[in-house]
Amino acid sequence: MSRQTVRIMFDTNILVSAILNNRGTPNAALLKAFESQYAVVLCDQIIDELRRVYNIKFPSRIPDMERFLSTAHYDLVTLTATDSIIADEKTIRDAADRPLLRAARKARVDILVTGDKDFLESGLNTPKILKAAEFLALP
Repeated sequence: MSRQTVRIMFDTNILVSAILNNRGTPNAALLKAFESQYAVVLCDQIIDELRRVYNIKFPSRIPDMERFLSTAHYDLVTLTATDSIIADEKTIRDAADRPLLRAARKARVDILVTGDKDFLESGLNTPKILKAAEFLALP
């Protein structure tokens, strides 16, 4: 009997930390997600934000970030103007983060790994929202 693939999306804050520090919890969570029972999903918004953060805060580490983006295996979901706002996205306090929830739902993501309190305190169940350490604790 084969396992069903679990689809996982990482928020920008987890990716930034994972790429900067290969010994931290975010990096360990990212490595776990590249195991065979998981499929990593990113959206264009995350990639754009990742590049903005590195350009502003970590310009000397841009090659590390670009190497990750070019070598990691992930599915890419793109939001378009025709993607409708979803009713419960208003539970995310920061309106700029709401498209991430929309992208996760569009891509049928099972788990969103984030350190963002707006997501962690939202009360949403779909996708399941976990901190990196909580994801690592899953069997």
